[in-house]
Amino acid sequence: MSYDSESPSQSPAPGRRRLRGNLVIVTAALVPTALAGWLVWQAMGGSGGQDDKPPQVLPLPSGPAVASSGNARPPTVTVTATPSPSASASTQSARPTGPLAGRVVVIDPGHNPSNFKHAAEINRQVDIGTNKKECDTTGTDTEGGYTEAAFTLDVSHRIRALLEKLGATVTYTQDNDRPFGPCVDERAAIGNRAKADAVVSVHADGAGEGNHGFHVILPALVNAGKADTAPIVGPSRELGVRIAGKFVHATGMPPSNYVGEGTGLDIRKDLGGLNLSTVPKVFIECGNMRDSGDAALLTSADWRQKAAQGIADGISSFLQK
Repeated sequence: MSYDSESPSQSPAPGRRRLRGNLVIVTAALVPTALAGWLVWQAMGGSGGQDDKPPQVLPLPSGPAVASSGNARPPTVTVTATPSPSASASTQSARPTGPLAGRVVVIDPGHNPSNFKHAAEINRQVDIGTNKKECDTTGTDTEGGYTEAAFTLDVSHRIRALLEKLGATVTYTQDNDRPFGPCVDERAAIGNRAKADAVVSVHADGAGEGNHGFHVILPALVNAGKADTAPIVGPSRELGVRIAGKFVHATGMPPSNYVGEGTGLDIRKDLGGLNLSTVPKVFIECGNMRDSGDAALLTSADWRQKAAQGIADGISSFLQK
């Protein structure tokens, strides 16, 4: 997702001014900075005191995250046969087990591989509370043509596998199973209908060469039209902080040098997926596809596994706090 503009293009390679040159940014390979170390410490369960936080970062909320209401018990029915002991054991063994059993997570893979074929549909304006915006965008890509939509699906599949091993119930907003979208308002509605304990929208940025690092986008306090983020601002911020810390720990990538003033956190009120959410939700820009150094990481399957591990660890940490 491009940070400077969300206007969609007509092809999978949206027009952007590309800074050329042979400079390869190697910052991602460096030992994390003191800030990155703070993020890891915070994610591991630091004290959370005001003196422990970097400047311009809001304190963690003291209230609990929104919890799943659970599934209703099905109505009792009369049966004419008693299940065999083996059938009963099979049913019990099929139930999810693990520290996240009973938790619902929605993963939102940014964009859609076929969005570029449906310019009219994704350009349709939808209400995001504060104003109207495009239904969806095509996303960005690397200089070599690796698309953001392909990246987000790959990382999302890896996240799901990791969380399901912990017992979580994981669903997607899309899995390349529809011609385009879904629109940003529907993406929010999917998490809301699922009564998700956490929703994470996976992206990669499209800024210019030399802009590198990851950042997590948190919902701003919004109360306009259909949008009211007051109940989710606190828990969403805690979710974002934990993901940021675990992401640094798993990948070694530093926080963004162009968004968030070095905190790895950014607060926005112009994203429908956040504005319209009624459950804890964040976006993560895993790196900048238009920076050659970040692109080398994003196109690596090994690194994408590390990225998925960091995100999954952050979600798990949040749900088990």
